[in-house]
Amino acid sequence: MTNSHTTSSLSKPNATEITDVFAAVTVAEPPKHSFLNRLYTGTGAIDVIGKRRMWYLITATIVLISLGSIIFRGFNFGIDFEGGSRIQFPAGPATTGQVEDVYRGTIGTDPVSVQTVGTGGSATMLIRSEALNQNQVEALNNALFAKFQPKDKTGNPSRAAISTSDVSETWGSQITRKALIALAVFLVLVAVYIAVRFEPHMAIAALAALAFDVTVTAGVYSIVGFEVSPATVIGILTILGFSLYDSVVVFDKVEENTHGILHLTRRTYGEQANLAVNQTLMRSINTALIGILPIVGLMVIAVWMLGVGTLKDLALVQLVGLLIGTYSSIFFATPLLVSIKERWGPVAAHTKKVLAKRAGVAGARAGIAAERRATMASGRDFDEPPRRQRPAGQAPRPGARPSGKRHKKRH
Repeated sequence: MTNSHTTSSLSKPNATEITDVFAAVTVAEPPKHSFLNRLYTGTGAIDVIGKRRMWYLITATIVLISLGSIIFRGFNFGIDFEGGSRIQFPAGPATTGQVEDVYRGTIGTDPVSVQTVGTGGSATMLIRSEALNQNQVEALNNALFAKFQPKDKTGNPSRAAISTSDVSETWGSQITRKALIALAVFLVLVAVYIAVRFEPHMAIAALAALAFDVTVTAGVYSIVGFEVSPATVIGILTILGFSLYDSVVVFDKVEENTHGILHLTRRTYGEQANLAVNQTLMRSINTALIGILPIVGLMVIAVWMLGVGTLKDLALVQLVGLLIGTYSSIFFATPLLVSIKERWGPVAAHTKKVLAKRAGVAGARAGIAAERRATMASGRDFDEPPRRQRPAGQAPRPGARPSGKRHKKRH
């Protein structure tokens, strides 16, 4: 007679059930898509926040190059800042090369610039030069009249058709002073608005991006040698508005993605900010492209059709500022915001908490994997949990198998 066996009615936990506990608290990985697909859909094509040290290095390099050029190379200030003379007369058949030759033969030096302003019968020739005394002005006017015979409004050649004016350098200094006052007022209003609308940390990041835009734009003018005119100063103030607009768009998405994140432990503040940058990346690129098209058109019209130097200077500074502003709002302002937030305060504590939890989950998963390898090495099925020894004197639990030898015959 053999002893009857009682099988356990309790189900055995398997590997899937054990690992599901840990999989439930891990961060879900996004599906694998191509770079262009992730860039278009805004699902994380570029790890801007995770690689922010690299972007800081690139930004610092650009700033150092710009500052180096500003300090050692300086600017090519126009006549409005350094003072000088402006001579203007109806262009007629005259060309800029012919006018430069007449100026050089009369004064002995090259003019600062010679431009044809306007087209057709209303075109005028504009000469900008260093300050000329009365004798030099008289000699130049006589030479220009003898060479080109400019006509007055009645259509007759007249020496009175040549106009001369002097520009004082104090006028340029007044423009600079007023521009600096306007810039200071603008920055104060921007800081107050962003601090009230969003938070003070975002205001700090936005102002740093604006300072970067101004420095780099000025550095580009110094490196290339563009003439700095009042139009350049006006253009710098206009590009600050675009840079601020782009930064506010990104910050608005960051605020939306990080709302209530301190009560969750699935993602960090930096990860949500990186998602916001990717979600607004295509919008920033499209806005920049749409903004560049009219600027390029303005440059074409100003240089090739109208020959207006003021429009050319304004278009150049807007083109440079638009590109720099797009870069700073994405690759500098937002990473700087995350660095400030994760340095101290509740966001820093939340980030440490999330990373610690992930480390714990990763350790638990590693433990399960090690147990699985050890179980498979012993020849026992991993689905069968290891038996635990019952303390001496404790009654067996209901449904447990007998611990004695099975099928033992009685004598």
